[in-house]
Amino acid sequence: MRVHHLNCGSMREIAPDESERRPLPTKPAVCHCLLLEAEDRLIVVDTGLGLTDVRHPEESLGLEFLGRAAPLLDENETLLRQVERLGFDPADVRDIVLTHLDLDHSGGVPDFPHARVHVHQAELDAAVPYHGRHPEDRIRYRSAHWAHEPHWVTYAETAGDPWFGFDAVRELRDLPAEILLIPLAGHTAGHCAVAAQADNGWLLHAGDAYYYHGELDAQGQRPHPLMNVLANATEVERPLRLGNLARLRELHRDHADTVSIVSAHDPWELAEHQEPAADLV
Repeated sequence: MRVHHLNCGSMREIAPDESERRPLPTKPAVCHCLLLEAEDRLIVVDTGLGLTDVRHPEESLGLEFLGRAAPLLDENETLLRQVERLGFDPADVRDIVLTHLDLDHSGGVPDFPHARVHVHQAELDAAVPYHGRHPEDRIRYRSAHWAHEPHWVTYAETAGDPWFGFDAVRELRDLPAEILLIPLAGHTAGHCAVAAQADNGWLLHAGDAYYYHGELDAQGQRPHPLMNVLANATEVERPLRLGNLARLRELHRDHADTVSIVSAHDPWELAEHQEPAADLV
């Protein structure tokens, strides 16, 4: 397999934290998605913003998100258009694996109505339909993203195996064994990370388990001031979120040579991974 790192939705510009040890430019926040090339299909990890979001943003995304995130809303950034530009048939995207169902991760789901959508059961229970159990629910979960009634494939947290100190890790049904779903709740009820095994180790997409690469720094633990406000505002269970973040920090400290970790919105991480595309087993 090969993996393509894609930005499927530029948002408000952010400056690097002043504690950075190297100069970094101001960049728009991103929706970092993965496109995996398997032998007989394409597999997507998160979908960013989709065509309906770009064409009808107020109805699909809502005014509060638009004001908060200031998305660029460029159709060329949608996953569908990027799949086409890479020379693939969108019909070959047969599986979508979601870290969670927040609107900036699930917006492209309707653009692939034939695909199976893999998600944690707790996340589906919280979002479809949402029950207003957290103030963010009315902003984060948008029914337009699953109005086409996707083919959901769900996973329960009670089953699974250990993986680098994480529990209840699952292979995904009818997908290559090298792709794993790793429960990392706290940001949302069923938030997960997704891992893919490469020749030189693992790639772990941690979704919104953290927002800024400095949070993985075992020495300084440098959260971004503005992005940390967002993390606190959107969490559903702080002790669980912070506990999983601590485990990610330990993973980065102890296994950085075999596990490469990325988050969903850090533009500097995305830039490091975009060229060239990585080869996977």
